[in-house]
Amino acid sequence: MSRAAITDLYRIDDLLSAEERAIRDTVAKFIDKEYLPIVGKHFRHHTFPTELIPQLAGMGVFGATLTGYGCAGLSNVAYGLILQELERGDSGLRSFASVQSSLCMFPIWSFGSEEQKQRWLPGMAQGKLIGCFGLTEPDYGSDPGGMITRARRDGDSYVLNGSKMWITNGTIADVAIVWAKVDDGGAESIRGFLVEKGMPGFVAKEIEGKFSLRASFTAELSFADVRVPASNMLPNVQGLRGPLSCLNKARMGIAFAVMGAAVACFEGARAYSLERKTFNKPIAGFQLTQEKLADMLQEIVKGQLLALRLARIADETGGKPSPEQVSLCKRNNVKVALDIARVARSIYGANGITDEYPPVRHMLNLESVYTYEGTHEVHTLILGKAITGINAFGN
Repeated sequence: MSRAAITDLYRIDDLLSAEERAIRDTVAKFIDKEYLPIVGKHFRHHTFPTELIPQLAGMGVFGATLTGYGCAGLSNVAYGLILQELERGDSGLRSFASVQSSLCMFPIWSFGSEEQKQRWLPGMAQGKLIGCFGLTEPDYGSDPGGMITRARRDGDSYVLNGSKMWITNGTIADVAIVWAKVDDGGAESIRGFLVEKGMPGFVAKEIEGKFSLRASFTAELSFADVRVPASNMLPNVQGLRGPLSCLNKARMGIAFAVMGAAVACFEGARAYSLERKTFNKPIAGFQLTQEKLADMLQEIVKGQLLALRLARIADETGGKPSPEQVSLCKRNNVKVALDIARVARSIYGANGITDEYPPVRHMLNLESVYTYEGTHEVHTLILGKAITGINAFGN
């Protein structure tokens, strides 16, 4: 793995087990050899390298923290390190793995019937079946309880109507985990359904015109009288507890992952500043450049330590850190990663706006990460409630 020794200034590697380091390094080599040479092409053309899915599966990426059903049963720390390396490549690749693992496999594993687990999880772990997660709606993002997608019981089926927006993997998914309100309405009536590709009335349409997450598939899902067997409903959860528990797991992974984008930007800017000369010396020799590099390194070290501690807490609590712990880490790390990408871009000067170099691609991607899985503002209010005891959400 090509990594500046200065990046690990606080010897975080010493806090990892030999297995955790080996897993990280395996994924890092894959990113360096297989992904970085092609990501620019995919970002330009708004495509995703589906041919790499079997290799990701072979490294145990999908459902990494789950046990049984062909899953690797790794620690949350190991999973965070995996996502960090995928994000060092691109948010699009990491998003693919995050959705498959935390938002699709996790709810089936946690809330599904044994029949549902046997049907979907082994194939998803092998990358032969792809999933997506349908919660966000065109008019309901940060307020998922306001969703208007409905599932009406009709005999041994539910008839689903509505739409979901900004759905990663949507156009290539074999199954969508769709959250909908059943007949009586209200937050406690929310249930999860396994909506399968090809069901009549189910359409996934790619969202065009993105300037962020271009090396990723992002869809709008629509449901017009889609008949879903009652056996496809997740039986062991109801209300917002189901989707929010999935989001909490995904947010934890994202908080760890974004440090990979920060490292990519920092290392690239450091190398560029040592090579680029102006006024007869490398720009790394100017005080303002050194201040930028020092600020970036400081935030990377802090963010990595924060993410590592969060993942250790998750391992100590059976995968259940508090929402406040997750919010603090996601809020801090995504913001500093985005700030680092912007500062790194400035070190490249005009060259920094091209996709020949990593900062602008990561910067554009992180604008999405700043918003999804709970906006920066939502995580601010989660912490605010924990601090004051006063709920600032709505009434």
